[in-house]
Formats: sequence, C-alpha cells, structure tokens
Amino acid sequence: MKLFQKIRLIKLNTAEILAIGFASVILIGALLLSLPFASQSGTSIAFVDALFTAASAVAVTGLVVVDTATHWTTFGHVVILVLIQIGGLGIIIMGTLFALILGRKISFRQRIVMQEAMNKITMNGVVRLAIYVLLFTFTLEGIGAIILSTRLIPIYGWGEGIWLSVFHSVSAFCNAGFDLIGNFQSLTPFVEDPVVTLTVAFLIIIGGLGFVVIFELMERKSFSKMSLHTKMALTATAILLIVGYVIVMALEFNNPDTMADLSIGGKFLSGFFHSVTPRTAGFNTLPTDQLRMGTIVMTMIFMFIGAGSAGTAGGVKVTTVGVVIVAILSTLKGRTESEAFGRKLPRGLVAKATAILGLAMTWVVLVTFILTITEDADFMTILFEVISAFGTVGLSLGITTQLSVVGKLVITITMFIGRIGPLTVFMALAQRRQMTSAISYPDEKVMIG
Repeated sequence: MKLFQKIRLIKLNTAEILAIGFASVILIGALLLSLPFASQSGTSIAFVDALFTAASAVAVTGLVVVDTATHWTTFGHVVILVLIQIGGLGIIIMGTLFALILGRKISFRQRIVMQEAMNKITMNGVVRLAIYVLLFTFTLEGIGAIILSTRLIPIYGWGEGIWLSVFHSVSAFCNAGFDLIGNFQSLTPFVEDPVVTLTVAFLIIIGGLGFVVIFELMERKSFSKMSLHTKMALTATAILLIVGYVIVMALEFNNPDTMADLSIGGKFLSGFFHSVTPRTAGFNTLPTDQLRMGTIVMTMIFMFIGAGSAGTAGGVKVTTVGVVIVAILSTLKGRTESEAFGRKLPRGLVAKATAILGLAMTWVVLVTFILTITEDADFMTILFEVISAFGTVGLSLGITTQLSVVGKLVITITMFIGRIGPLTVFMALAQRRQMTSAISYPDEKVMIG
C-alpha cells in the first residue's frame, strides 16, 4: 500500500510522461503479441521479436522481423493495428478520447501534457484540437478504406478485402508502413495501380503534414495569412516532394531492376510514390534493395528529415531542418537574427532545432557504430537500417530479419527515440536532475569554424 502511495506522490514532467506512456504501450503490445494464439504456428514468438514488432507498430515504423501477413493471426493483426493507431495519434490524444467517452474533465496538467505532445505553441484550444484530430483522423481513414476497397474487394473478396482496406488505410495515414500483402512484398504488386498507389500516397502526405497545418489549411484560404510554422512546413514538403520525384525519375527510369519494364504511367506513379514514402511511411512499390546508390542516398536523407511536426510521421521534422537552414543562411548573409517569410525566429527556437539535429545525428552515428560490430552486413546497409528506424520509416535493404538479438534491441530503442523525439527522451532523463541557478556567468567568446 505504501508503495502505491509513493508512486502517486512522484511528480513526472511532461517529457517523462510521454516517454513512459509510449514505453508502457509498447510493453503491453509485446506481451499480447507473445501469446501463443497471436502466431499462426500456435507457439509463442521470442519476446525480443514481439517487443521489436510492438515498438515498430507504436513508433509507426514498419520494420519487421517476421512477415506480418503470414506470421500473425487475426488477433495479432488487430493488436498491431491498435498499436499503430495509438502510436500514430499519440497516447495523449487517445487518452483524451477515452476520458471524453467516460465523461471526465481534462485537468490543467493534462492540458499542459497535450500541448507538449501536439507541439502546440499555446495551450488555448488544445482539447478542441484533440477532438478535431480524432474526428479528422477517423473520417479520413474511413474514406481511404472505402477507396481502397474498390480495388481490394474484387481481388480478395468482401471479408478480406474490407479488412485489408481498413488496415492499409490506417497504416498509411499513420505513416506506419505495415502491410498484409504477404511475403515482405509491401505494395510492389500494385506498382502500376493508380487507385492503390495514389490513395496510400495522399494518406501518407496528409498524415505527415501535421494536424496543426491541416487545420490551418482548412480554415484559411490565403498562404500569406497562415502561420510561419505552416508556411515553412508546406514549403519544405513541396520542395522535398519535387526534388525527390526528379531524382528518382532521373536515376531509376531505365534501371532494369526497378522501373525499366514498367509502363510510362507506372514509372510516373512509382516515381511519385518513392518521393513520398521515405518521408517516414515505409511502404514501397519499387524493390528497395535494387535501387541505384544515388536513390538510396537520397532516400536516407529524406528518411532522416521526415515530415511535419504534430502529425503521424517521424524524423527530425521538416520544420526543424528548415529553422536550421534559415539560421545558416542568415549567418551567411551577416545577419544577427534568423528571418523567414518576414518573421524573426526566436534564438531559443534556433538553439532547440540545432540541439534536435545534433542529438539525432549523434544517435545515428552511435547506433551505426554499434551495429557494425554486432551485425554481418556492409556499412551502407546498416546505415540505411539505422536511419530508417530513427526516422520511423520502415524501409530496409534486407537486414531486418537477420539482425542479432543485440541488433534488434538497439533498433527497438532507436525506433522508440525516433518516435517521441531525441530531445524529449534526453529531457526525460535529465530534467529531474536540473536545478535552477541564480548565478549568471560573464560572456566569453570561443574561436569556432
């Protein structure tokens, strides 16, 4: 009894709540997937594999150590789908849903956590935003499932076709990359199917933009009246999609292992899809391990950047990279302040973006170094896997199923950190030990560059 009283007295900060919340959901998911009736064989899967799968689902990554369609039973598929939905929306928004269903009021402290979880600048309207997020998500996933069913029902029949449509619509909007096609094919059988390819692609884009951006687009007509965050997110997204499309088409158009044998329409579809999917989605219509090296490098860059904040995607986020680039350009122009779209960026924001980028790069380098010791694979394959895990993408060059126990655990941790953000993780570990100091030290310059 005293133990529970002590637990109640522990005051967790926002970063700790988010980290512990995601970790708890992953652990529960792993325990459920470890049950014998979750696997087609009727025997329990190794716990490390169940943990890896649960982390991949909650982190909406899509990396798998066993084939999702053929290894898991319907129970296992439902568990994975629920984990994807929780991971995509975030535990705080899902918790808000249950609180509203039970008729409970949202406390001030809960609103603070929601503000942090959704990356909202102010606390005003966070509950209303959470409700809009839930309604918008379920509506769009429903529309996506209906459109996909027009192609999947004729192929798989009514029952399986509807289930596959729902599963892939949720997986696409949440940028998860899990599929039930089977045999690790992802969406390659539909490479020339415009209905499946475009529906999944646009679900990925919308989910990855971030809910704040989506609702601004719905409320405001003029680009000039949008917030700086939305302007930067939309601009960066458009640039990455266009640049990615041009690079993929240029490098893969005549590649005999990817696009060469496709029709012109198939080439344009697959080129567009591959410019979308590295933004943390994980689906693929082209065989990833057959891509040219230039396309692979581009894919890694896109996976690391990711998509928008306060959405279902991972990566360091386009706005984070955008803020750092703006700061660099302002420095090159000799300006003391960072400016974008006629607005000045706070120095604290620039410092935070730089910290996120630095922590992310440090973690990727560290994990890559560890896996070069523990895994039997070439450097590029390992680096691709690490960035895919950190960016919560799910694309792989074929090493995932061959990972050692240490490799699986390291990638599991990487997916977890990639989903909730490196800064959140390290703040959760460090904030409790921080002390406010009244001492202000004098400035002194250090030679850099």
